[in-house]
Amino acid sequence: MLLLALRSVRQRPGRFLATLLSAFLGAAIVMTFNSMHDTAGQPGVDPVSSETLRTAAGVVGGYGTLLVFFAVASALTVNVRQRAAELELLRCSGATPGQLRGMVVGEAVAVALVGAAAATLPAVLGGRLLLEVFQDTGQVAGSVEHSFGAVALASGVGITLVASAGAALLALRRVTRGRRPRGTGRRPFFAYAALVAGGAAACSTFAFSATDEMLMAPPAYGAILLSVGCALMAPRLLTGVLGRLAPGGASGWLAVRNLRQRADELAGTLMALILFTAVSTATLTMQAVESDEVAASGLVKSVDAKNLETLNYTVVGVIVVFVCVMLVNSLYAATTYRSRELGQQRLAGATPGQVLGVVGAEGLVLTAVGLLFGTLAALAGIVPFTVVRTDAVLPGQLTGVWLAVAAAGAAATLGTLLSTARRVLRTPAVRAVGATA
Repeated sequence: MLLLALRSVRQRPGRFLATLLSAFLGAAIVMTFNSMHDTAGQPGVDPVSSETLRTAAGVVGGYGTLLVFFAVASALTVNVRQRAAELELLRCSGATPGQLRGMVVGEAVAVALVGAAAATLPAVLGGRLLLEVFQDTGQVAGSVEHSFGAVALASGVGITLVASAGAALLALRRVTRGRRPRGTGRRPFFAYAALVAGGAAACSTFAFSATDEMLMAPPAYGAILLSVGCALMAPRLLTGVLGRLAPGGASGWLAVRNLRQRADELAGTLMALILFTAVSTATLTMQAVESDEVAASGLVKSVDAKNLETLNYTVVGVIVVFVCVMLVNSLYAATTYRSRELGQQRLAGATPGQVLGVVGAEGLVLTAVGLLFGTLAALAGIVPFTVVRTDAVLPGQLTGVWLAVAAAGAAATLGTLLSTARRVLRTPAVRAVGATA
C-alpha cells in the first residue's frame, strides 16, 4: 500500500497541495522557534538570555504543534472525504481497513517529509531574524549567535510527521465510520471540560491584584479554553443558530438549507473562525490595555514584561497564519467539490449571479456565527482582566482590535468562498455535472 500511496501522490499532486502547504508552514514555524533551544544551549549564553529563548521556544513551539495538527487534519479531512468513492472501490476490491489506513497515512507522511525538507532553509533564516528581534528589544544579549541544530531539526521533522500521521488516521476515521447521532462520543465531554476549565481560569483573575506580573495569564488561558470548548461544539452551535434563522428571499432560504445539511462538514471552518476570533481579540486587547497602563504610570517595562509582549504578538501572528491557511484550504476544497451541485443549480434555471448570492449568504452566516461565539469567549477573558487592571468593564481598545480581527476573518472566509465559486462557475454547467457524475 505504500507504493500505491506514492503513486497516488505523483498522479494527483494538486490534491495534496493544501496538505503540503500546511506541513511546510508548520515545520517552518516549529523549527524556527525550537532553534532557540539550540541557541540557548550554546556555551557562554547568559542565564537571562537563555531563559528568554527557551520560554519563546516552549510556548510558541507548543502552540505550533497543535496548529500543525489542526491545519493538516483540516486539509486531509476534505481530501479523504472527496475520495470516499475511491476508498469504497478499493475496499470492495479486497483492500482491508488496515491497508486503507496504511495508504492514507503513507500519503500524508510522504507529503509531510517533502514539506519538512522544504521548510528547513526558511526556518534557518527565520530563526536568525527572530534572534535579532530579541536582541533589538534588549531581551537577549547581542553577543549571542544563532544556532540551528539537532533540537530544531528533530522537532520540526518529528512533529510534522507525527501530526500528519495522526491527522490522516483521524480524517479517515471521520469519513469511513458510520454516522453517529450528534452529541455522542468523546467530543462533548472534552468540550464541556474545556468550557468549565476556561470559566474557572477566567474567574480566577479576580484573585490577583492589578500589579501582579501574572495577571494576564489566567484570563488569556480562560479565553483560549472557552474558545476550544466552543470550537468542539461547532456543529451543534451552527445547527442551533440556523434553527432560529428565518431568512428572506430564495438565496437566503437556500443558503440556510445548505448549511443545515452540511453542518458537520463545515465544523472545521467554524472551529478555525472561533479560535482565531477569540485568541486574537483577547490577546491583542489585553496586551493593549497593559501597555497603555504601563505607559500612563511612567514605568519602564521589565524584561519579563517585554518577553510576554513579544510572545503574545508572536502567538497571534502564528495563529493568524495558520487559521488563514486552514480557512483557505478547507473552503477552497469544499467549494471546488461542490462543482456538480452548483452546476445542477444552473441547469435548474439559476443564474451565475444567483448561485454566487447563495454562496455569499452561506459565507455571511458562517462568518457571523464564528465571530459571535469567538467574541463571547474573548469577552470572558477581557472583562475580568479589565476590571482588575483598570476598574473599567470594557476597555476602549476593544473596538479597534475587534474590527480588525472581524475584517480579517470575514475577508478570508468570504474572499475564498466567492473567488472559488466564481472559478467553478467558469466551467459549463453540463460539463461540471457530467465530470463528477
